[in-house]
Amino acid sequence: RNSENEIIEVLKNYLSYDIDVVFHCFTGSEKLLNFCLDNNFYISFSGIITFKNAKVLRDIVKKIPLERLLVETDAPYLSPEPMRGKRNEPAHVIHTANYLADMLNINPKELYEKTTNNFFNLFTKAELVK
Repeated sequence: RNSENEIIEVLKNYLSYDIDVVFHCFTGSEKLLNFCLDNNFYISFSGIITFKNAKVLRDIVKKIPLERLLVETDAPYLSPEPMRGKRNEPAHVIHTANYLADMLNINPKELYEKTTNNFFNLFTKAELVK
C-alpha cells in the first residue's frame, strides 16, 4: 500500500527475467495498471470491486484485457457484496466474478472460463481436479 513508485522501481530490476507476476488484490492507480499491462502481469481483484466507494477501481478494471484478469477471495477478508461484513471464504468469489461479468457486459460463463484459463496459465503446476 502507498508504495506504487517503489514497487515499480523494484520490479524494473526483474523485467529481463522470465517470471510471471500477479498483482494480488489490485487497488492501484492507472499508472500502476499501465506498468502491469506493459509487462504482461496478471491483475487480480477481490470483493473490493463490489464496494460502493470503489468507482475509481471499477473504471480501471474496464481497461484490463480479459487475458490478464484474475478473481480472488482474499479470504478471510474483503467479502464482496452481498456478503460484506461476513467472514470471506472461497465460495464467495462467485459474487465478485458475477459482478465483474456484469460490469464488463460479458456472459458470466465467459469470465469464469477466461479467469480459470488465466489461473492455469499463471500457475502451471496446478492441475484441474474433476
